Amino acid sequence: MSKIALFGAAGAIGQSIANAISAQGRHYRVVGRNQDSLRKAFGADPLAEITTWDPDSPASIEAAAQGITTLVYLVGVNYTQFELHPELMRKTLAGAISAGVRNILLIGTVYPYGVPQTLPIREDHPRLPHTFKGRMRKAQEDLLMQAHAAGQVRAAVLRLPDFYGPGVEASFLHGALKAAAQGGVADMIGPLDRPHEFVFVPDVGPVVAKMLDTPEVFGRIWHLAGAGVTTQRELVAEMERQSGRKLKTRVAGKTMLRLIGMFNPWMRELVEMHYLLTQPVIMDDSALQELIGPIAKTSYADGIRQALRRFAEQELPSPQKITALS
Repeated sequence: MSKIALFGAAGAIGQSIANAISAQGRHYRVVGRNQDSLRKAFGADPLAEITTWDPDSPASIEAAAQGITTLVYLVGVNYTQFELHPELMRKTLAGAISAGVRNILLIGTVYPYGVPQTLPIREDHPRLPHTFKGRMRKAQEDLLMQAHAAGQVRAAVLRLPDFYGPGVEASFLHGALKAAAQGGVADMIGPLDRPHEFVFVPDVGPVVAKMLDTPEVFGRIWHLAGAGVTTQRELVAEMERQSGRKLKTRVAGKTMLRLIGMFNPWMRELVEMHYLLTQPVIMDDSALQELIGPIAKTSYADGIRQALRRFAEQELPSPQKITALS
């Protein structure tokens, strides 16, 4: 029976973690709302146990967690419904504890920190979120760590920066990567020249897999930083170098986001988080590296190369098209 469960597994980070666990030859359970999405992502892996749940049903949550020792929490919500984060964490905690889950690792974000007071920041940086989304993420973390303090479960949080990678659409870099591979205009959110960091999604899974085998992980918060400090403009230049194509960019700043947000709710929600592009959170992950050892990080050049290759593979004609053309 699976002893590790990934709740909210169908996203890019969940698939990265699943790949790493599967590479170890270990069985795991993937839990999500949509069975078709889960089967598309994990159906080919004989080590994956696919389970659907209704996160609003206590009985469904408990059933999805039955027999599980360690739960990795990746449950996402619509960007316009961040008030659901603490509510879903509260419900999942209750069901998981009732089912006998011993360990929970939350994959988190930098939102709870608010405006950075130091750079880079360590895990002991004050959490002073000034945005609604930051407060909801902080409340989510607090619920989990309070359960740990009460002895109900062993808990930890792994905070990640912005991410990118092959097939990852929910990334600030997706528009530029698509334009570099296929042409057209790269829609981006600026400014492009401020320091920033990105984690390459396939690098996350091996780190999480190692953390799950390290008991000392539980009881605190950890950072996984990106592959170094860069800027979006530097990454666009690398895309141009690799693709041989000069990119046309269409950059939206905070004012433009407000205007677009009058018609696009998702873009409107980005306005309050725009500070992360003008006052970015750059993380120090030396504590995690001291615990689990050196962390392999794909360079930005190699990460862009792999992402562009995925776009190229998507453009290849399918066998059916080849047959029709021959």
